[in-house]
Amino acid sequence: MGTGYVITKQGMTMITHGLAGELKDDGIACNTLWPRTGIQTAAVQNLLGGDESMAKSRAPEIMADSAHVILTSEAKLTTDNFFLDDEVLISSGMTIDDIVTKYSPAKGFALNKLMPDFIC
Repeated sequence: MGTGYVITKQGMTMITHGLAGELKDDGIACNTLWPRTGIQTAAVQNLLGGDESMAKSRAPEIMADSAHVILTSEAKLTTDNFFLDDEVLISSGMTIDDIVTKYSPAKGFALNKLMPDFIC
């Protein structure tokens, strides 16, 4: 998974950077949003460790909520950025405790036990 994943993530980042420049005058924002940790998806369940990895991954709603913050921001002021999900939520007023409570795989889950994303 390593090389292919890194290449595609870098490619998406470069496309975002290029499109941000090309579309800036049109007021269209281009950003990326990356997870800091594993996210409870079918890929994590089926390809990256099954139940054990799912138990160390955040709820997918963290990505949806972060995307909502970005998509409802002022496009001319929020473009050509490479966001991490939890940093977006913190910038919108959530605290680390809020994030842990809302998106952790289980109540009382220790933040340091989360599976990091493969690039972060």
